[in-house]
Amino acid sequence: MEDDLFSAAAIRNEPLAARMRPRTLDEYCGQEHILGKGRLLRRAIQADQLSSVIFYGPPGTGKTTLARVIANTTKSHFSTINAVLSGVKELREEIDRARERLSHFGMRTILFVDEVHRWNKSQQDALLPWVENGTFILIGATTENPYFEVNAALVSRSRIFQLRKLEEKDLIRIAMQAISDKERGYGRYRVVFEDGALEHLVSVAAGDARSLLNALELAVETTPDSFPPPDGTEIYISKETAEESIQRKAVLYDKEGDYHFDVISAFIKSLRGSDPDAALYWLARMVAAGEDPRFIFRRMIILASEDVGMADPYAVQVAVADAEAFDRIGLPEGRFHLAHAAIYLATAPKSNSVLGFFDALSDVEKEKNDEVPNHLKDPSRDSNGFGHGEGYLYPHSYKDHWVAQQYLPSGLQGKMYYKPGSLGYEAGIRDDVQIRREAQLEAASESYVENLTFSPGGKARDRWAERAMSGRAEELLKLERLLYDGISIPRYANILVINASHGLLLWPLMKMNPEGYSAASVRTKQEAEVIAHFSSELELILRPEIIECPDKDIFSHIEDGMRFSVISGKNILSRLDQDKDILPMIREHLEGDGIVTLMESVPSLSSRLSGFAPEQFREQLLDAEKNIYTDSDPLTSWGRKELEDAVLGVFPEAEIVFRKSVMQRHFTPDAARSFFRKSYHGCGMGEEDFISLFADKDFRWETVTALIRVGIGKELPSHDSDWENVLRITR
Repeated sequence: MEDDLFSAAAIRNEPLAARMRPRTLDEYCGQEHILGKGRLLRRAIQADQLSSVIFYGPPGTGKTTLARVIANTTKSHFSTINAVLSGVKELREEIDRARERLSHFGMRTILFVDEVHRWNKSQQDALLPWVENGTFILIGATTENPYFEVNAALVSRSRIFQLRKLEEKDLIRIAMQAISDKERGYGRYRVVFEDGALEHLVSVAAGDARSLLNALELAVETTPDSFPPPDGTEIYISKETAEESIQRKAVLYDKEGDYHFDVISAFIKSLRGSDPDAALYWLARMVAAGEDPRFIFRRMIILASEDVGMADPYAVQVAVADAEAFDRIGLPEGRFHLAHAAIYLATAPKSNSVLGFFDALSDVEKEKNDEVPNHLKDPSRDSNGFGHGEGYLYPHSYKDHWVAQQYLPSGLQGKMYYKPGSLGYEAGIRDDVQIRREAQLEAASESYVENLTFSPGGKARDRWAERAMSGRAEELLKLERLLYDGISIPRYANILVINASHGLLLWPLMKMNPEGYSAASVRTKQEAEVIAHFSSELELILRPEIIECPDKDIFSHIEDGMRFSVISGKNILSRLDQDKDILPMIREHLEGDGIVTLMESVPSLSSRLSGFAPEQFREQLLDAEKNIYTDSDPLTSWGRKELEDAVLGVFPEAEIVFRKSVMQRHFTPDAARSFFRKSYHGCGMGEEDFISLFADKDFRWETVTALIRVGIGKELPSHDSDWENVLRITR
């Protein structure tokens, strides 16, 4: 009892941020891209099958908290080392204890190394062999890019998970948990906020949960005359109190780290892209963080010749003059010259004709050196890991050396920092600036997929998927490629393939989501065995979940609340009148910006046996087909209009393409017998006569397939060689 009292007192004496650390995955807020239902990390934690991982992200995003959640969940022993306070001596002690646990009790050890980047190379090297031989499972946490600050050998043996700044909804949820929790928070009182007070705390916290909780603690505990007050006391937090409780955060910026390179990259790309608003924003970020103005001027002087060049030969003079003026005046007034140079260069016409010099230089040397929002980040350092720079559109590749794309952060789209006047040079650029701003707002609606996770062995996984896809009929592969044309999903996406059969539609999607959850429904045990065989080369945690069940029952086997980035399927509407009820279920389980891709054969539009029969038997077969392709058979009693009505009734934004494929088809006796027994038994012919009519013959068979796509954004083409047999496109 005494221990419980001391324990409770110790908890109350901890800072609020420490008391409110989540203890389980359900209490954890944010980071849905790695911890949402079905995500790889969540599955690994729940199954206690964690391999070595490194958590990378800004302060206050939950790296240490996530490690503590794992500690509360795993059956392994959990040890913690802080790289700032510990060295090789402490590591060796942990190694000895871990070896004893493993040899005497068969218990694994998970070692959490906080701020792992603070260890030097030799210290990190001391850890490597014990991670490699399984003595430890490593969890590293770092605010620095692990591709530069952590040994390559450790990175190659670990999965990397990048944590993002928390969203406002996550921070509000965290604050609500703190004021409602009676044991660890302020649930014993009635905490009331003035309008805008909580929103101010959340806004200034800028994605940092620790900063928010520290400010909330200060606001709550300094408002009453004495703390703690009696239970049930109302504590009113005014907006003024909130403003006093949280100070403006320092700009996150490291002159030698990622933010330095990414922000200067975004600044230069904004100048090159003729966006003065974004240029002023990134310039302000650098100045507020204390970046050396001479470094900024140096980059602008380079850009004046490289990207403005002969389109405005005076641009370099302006940049140099502003730099010299800054040297004479200094800060703070010198900021006018920084802004003046930035605005001039951003609004100047662009030309990169001076790059012709480098073509000549290449001929002389006979050598070639090939070598933020995410697409604005510096791609030269870790494009293979997180895909930095992916999606950036080079303005010089477009007409007038300009293209509309996103330069400002998403939350600042439409913000105008520069308002051109109506006199002199500005009068000539005023209309251009306004037109470009309108185009930028349109471009801002485009989504850029950011790789926030990375797993080693990706090439091996791709080779496995290619093998799994091999051996498919050429026409089916062509249809699959057309169906998936334009799909782009995060590596951590959840996917579902309904009626996956032998995996035709499954493997391409699994190449795109190596850190996501993949589920596949199959109709037979044999199909399940085929997919299981092909996926057996993968780690257990990475294999698709195979569910043998009727198509409509798949969602009863899926975890409640699970949503999918992509739901795909093949011939799930074969009996259209009976099967179309699955479409609302698909919509219900789709993420807000999710994608649907369906491939459906349309028998009523495909070849019929009457077209291949000798003249004397054709009328008999035509009479039989009148029944087959009307109401008697649910597989064949529907056509193009019925399919369009069913799909567009649930997905009015769908694109449906009906495509005809022509191939040689050989009819075996068994195939002919199947046709007779299933459909043509009422044609007036005996079974053996029917079989002898078609068996062991080759026919030029036409098949119509409907490709149904929702949410991809990119329309399928209708003019190239792949589409010479298109019958109809519904958009």
